[in-house]
Amino acid sequence: MTPVNKTTYKYFAFISYNSKDAEWGKRLQRKLEHYRMPATLCSERGWERTPINPVFFAPTDIQPGPLSEELQARLRASHNLIVICSPNSAQSEWVGREIAFFHSMGRSKNIHFFIVDGVPHSGDIATECFHPVVQEIGLKEILGANINEKFSRLPQINRERAYVQLISKLLNVEFDTIWQRHKRLMIQKAIMACIGIAIVLAAIWGVWAVNRSVDVELSLKEVSVANTHLPPLEDAVVTLTLDNEIKTDTIHSLNTYAVFTNIPHRFIGKRAHIAIRCEDYIDVDTTLLLSEKVAINIERDPKEYGNIVFDIWDGVSRGVAGVEVTIADKKAVSDSNGHIHILVPLKEQQTKYHITASVPLGKDTIYMPCGEDNVVVIK
Repeated sequence: MTPVNKTTYKYFAFISYNSKDAEWGKRLQRKLEHYRMPATLCSERGWERTPINPVFFAPTDIQPGPLSEELQARLRASHNLIVICSPNSAQSEWVGREIAFFHSMGRSKNIHFFIVDGVPHSGDIATECFHPVVQEIGLKEILGANINEKFSRLPQINRERAYVQLISKLLNVEFDTIWQRHKRLMIQKAIMACIGIAIVLAAIWGVWAVNRSVDVELSLKEVSVANTHLPPLEDAVVTLTLDNEIKTDTIHSLNTYAVFTNIPHRFIGKRAHIAIRCEDYIDVDTTLLLSEKVAINIERDPKEYGNIVFDIWDGVSRGVAGVEVTIADKKAVSDSNGHIHILVPLKEQQTKYHITASVPLGKDTIYMPCGEDNVVVIK
């Protein structure tokens, strides 16, 4: 058998169906017209790669009554008749007339059946899928391609096998000749679909991973010389800057940490600006690679409790020069303005110091931190 002779038949096939099975008709038309045959087989038989083309499918419901001249002309111009079989079409007067008309033209061998529902030869009007006219005109060995035949546990494979069965009958080729190739193509498509799904899922995961929110925990580690005489860290204000967004939190002790919530994951591993301000400690202003847990070193300001500065006055708001002073084993002599300046190393610092002087003083203790406004008066 060869494909449609265009000089004899306009259509390769005419699809006869009941309006309730219209979706199956549309699907079958697309499947047949776009089915690509093996290149070697087409070369051997002189076919195009899509030899089942065109296929006539009436797009609208047909009203009851005798076959119109137009439909009769379509049937005459069709090389094959494909009947979509179901209990719906088995009870359709119109489907019966199309089968009978095609048979009347002497083309019974070119009538093919595609079963989408029902049971062949059941004898029950509720389940029978073959139209009664088939028996009336005496068609023998009715073998329809059945999408519900249990060849596989997967309905999709059963449908594809039925399509190939119908195509092999229409083209008069061995079923296995095209079915094995069709299976390989299905496997390839399934693999490509899985790869495509994997790529899409990976892309979705990537977008989610980049944009998902994380919490960043920032802790402080004191690297100053240990000194138990000084007060512990408290209320360190931490500022995190990401692009143009600024987030702030407070760390109340070295045993706690700041938490910056809802940070887009895309900032992890990127450079971020961090500033830390805390009384008694050196300010931190740095840029680092952001991670979900960040530890920052912090140091005490050695001048805060170690820079002892005050003036010695004579009681009438005038500085006294030449007064010898000893504080924390450090000696100093007041200058011409009565000014004293002693620097104590960090490990020896305290929050207050005892003053020993060469003259009697009104007070002998200096409290830290202190500055230019601190005054000690001679008795």
